[in-house]
Amino acid sequence: MKTLTSTRIKSIDVLRGLIMIIMALDHTRDYFNADAFLFDPLDLSKTTVPLFFTRWITHFCAPIFILLAGTSAYISGQKKTKKELSSFLIKRGIWLIFLELTVVNFAWFFNIHFTFFLLAVIWALGICMIFLAGIIFLPKKVILWLGIIMVAGHNLLDGIHFPGNNFMDYFWSLIHEQNGFQIGNHGVLFAYPLIPWVGVMSLGYCMGELYSVNYDPLKRRKILLTIGSWSLILFVILRGINIYGNLKPWKEQSSAVFSFLSFLDITKYPPSLDYILVTDGSALIFLSLMENVSNRFTKFVSVYGRVPMFYYLLHIYLIHLIALMAAVLTGFEWTRMTSFPTWITFSGQLKGYGFSLGVVYLVWISIVILLYPLCKWYDRYKSSHRDKWWLSYL
Repeated sequence: MKTLTSTRIKSIDVLRGLIMIIMALDHTRDYFNADAFLFDPLDLSKTTVPLFFTRWITHFCAPIFILLAGTSAYISGQKKTKKELSSFLIKRGIWLIFLELTVVNFAWFFNIHFTFFLLAVIWALGICMIFLAGIIFLPKKVILWLGIIMVAGHNLLDGIHFPGNNFMDYFWSLIHEQNGFQIGNHGVLFAYPLIPWVGVMSLGYCMGELYSVNYDPLKRRKILLTIGSWSLILFVILRGINIYGNLKPWKEQSSAVFSFLSFLDITKYPPSLDYILVTDGSALIFLSLMENVSNRFTKFVSVYGRVPMFYYLLHIYLIHLIALMAAVLTGFEWTRMTSFPTWITFSGQLKGYGFSLGVVYLVWISIVILLYPLCKWYDRYKSSHRDKWWLSYL
């Protein structure tokens, strides 16, 4: 059996750290941009080019995060038996689901009554880990093909719908079609349908083999670059054909620029084949090109990548707290930032509140910098306390 080095893989930490930083931009926009409370930034009839790309660039976060979670599971498993790894994935998956329903939910809404549950990326990550706990016992070729089929084939299900407010509708929204429901006094939004995400994590798990210590680094970089490049080429072909691979076909717009934006407007909920090709394909190219790069920027970024869950939890609370203060300072009751009946954006909940994109970017950069010392401290704490089992859950 191939073994793994005791050192971390720096290119993975850099990539994960970069997407964590970019992710904070999207969440800052959610709470601070005036337009966020009025319309979807990808709505080509209302958006601007800067606003569109401010939202679009953050599309890369979830698929890369889940892909790398699968890769990390494989790497972690090199020091465990399959049963030990499976047990760990189940426990971590349950823990992530618990965090989504409690700590993360409260961070988003500051509502002690928990009247709305957003089942988003942490929920999806937890469910995917539980599925992966069983999948890892299959032969690697089967895992690979299972991942490919789920990612490439799930758009065949786009035409199937189960309207209503019953079990089948809940189940279909859970696995394929984003939808929200009112269950008793609680609203629930299944934001991240599971089929393709389980496929992405499975492919990430298979990718982990490339990082075994005995694997030729030159061959690894070549494979990553080749698969990543072909993913982008396939994206362009499929999007150009405009028949399969995305829930919403692109259309010619009033200008060439907006026609290009329509071309790039790929479906995230559920993650379409086009969406995964362009995001995770780019991730593979990044990993190939950045493997031997080390400078002040990569060292700075990798700090966030080594403590992703710690950073994730802190950044939501910090963004929401600052937004609450901003609302009060601009003449709104603080309760307006704690009484969202549904997801916070383009709901009209805070009409008249908000700031320009310039302010959004300033707040975003400030939040990232403010969190750096805490992330660096926690990274050092984890490194010097490897004997504490609970640190692997945060």
